[in-house]
Amino acid sequence: MSFTKAVRLLKPVHGALRPSVSGLYRSYSAVAHARDLLETELDSIRVAGTWKVERVITSKQGPRIHVDGSTGGILNFCANNYLGLSSHPEVIQAGVEALQTYGAGLSSVRFICGTQDLHKNLEQKLAQFHEREDCILYASCFDANAGLFEVLLGPDDAVLSDELNHASIIDGIRLCRAKRLRYKHMDLSDLETKLKEAQSSRMRLVVTDGVFSMDGDVAPLSGICDLAEQYGAMVFIDECHATGFLGTRGRGTDELMGVMDRVQIVNSTLGKALGGAAGGYTVGPKPLIDLLRQRSRPYLFSNSLPPPVVGCAMKAVDLLLASNEIAQSMTAKTMRFRNRMTAAGFTIAGTAHPICPVMLGDARLASLMADDMLKLGVYVIGFSYPVVPKGKARIRVQISAAHTDDDIDHCVDAFIQTGRKHGVVS
Repeated sequence: MSFTKAVRLLKPVHGALRPSVSGLYRSYSAVAHARDLLETELDSIRVAGTWKVERVITSKQGPRIHVDGSTGGILNFCANNYLGLSSHPEVIQAGVEALQTYGAGLSSVRFICGTQDLHKNLEQKLAQFHEREDCILYASCFDANAGLFEVLLGPDDAVLSDELNHASIIDGIRLCRAKRLRYKHMDLSDLETKLKEAQSSRMRLVVTDGVFSMDGDVAPLSGICDLAEQYGAMVFIDECHATGFLGTRGRGTDELMGVMDRVQIVNSTLGKALGGAAGGYTVGPKPLIDLLRQRSRPYLFSNSLPPPVVGCAMKAVDLLLASNEIAQSMTAKTMRFRNRMTAAGFTIAGTAHPICPVMLGDARLASLMADDMLKLGVYVIGFSYPVVPKGKARIRVQISAAHTDDDIDHCVDAFIQTGRKHGVVS
């Protein structure tokens, strides 16, 4: 049927398809009202100084980048590119080869026609890397967190979650029907109290970030595992800001704390240290992974990871399985930044993690200082509410294995100059 004939068939019959004037008025009125509400909310964000501007990068991700509107190379100190693998030549080449061999994408979810040997190989390597029985891939770790809890936990179970867990964990827990208990941040005494409250539950799951991304503090996993074993609970950790570089072999927080055999479930990402493209995963007991393949909604209803992404991640994991040299280089660089900044009078949150939050308190101050840092050739971003609590604004610096000592010193010097301008340090 031609387009013209189709239009003639759709002509209104006795006004049946013609909207009334009053109906159109109500529709336009509703849209106008919604726009007013949205603009008011947007104005409040601008007034509060928490408006987030997306700077445009015109180069590969790396320790030095090019930013639209700035001249020359800019030092990047706010990427999750902890190991510098986002633009590693071998990682890039692996992605190119996967694209040429396996195509751009699968146009399918995994269980229909979206599973290639490439996906199964990466799952096997990630299970090997974490020393767990099996692995399942997701489009992101947000999806992995969204897909886990409602499958594992029912109304007769209890989940005990650190109050500062990542938003994706919080959202994932909201989807499940288990009894929800929040314990104070990294407070083992409060966790024990909540575990006692949950003793009548069928299963108990303690849920924590391995590393808390806004503050760079590391969960007390040894104590958590002690309590979990005492009160018959399992332990889950989100390792997005630990996989690849914490622990002697870069296996993560559980390796760092010596509890790899006491943590049952690990979720992590391919979008940070492991190549930085996209993707997340769950590793754990095989029966759990098998059940997630059958019932996890983000897995069942999302397209498979594109082959180039899988190829890049596989090469990143191969590099880490072959050597721990990159992971071990992080400590000295992290402490160089932390020690120099502390000596200059700045307050740096967290401990020895590459996430180094420069605490400023005021949202507008954090934004202005970040803008001034860019003028001095250093790319950092101010973090404020709702990403962090009100009154806790900061500039979150992230150290990469690809940064040189000169890069770090330049960043510190820029902070000192900017900090003096705004009265933060003397």
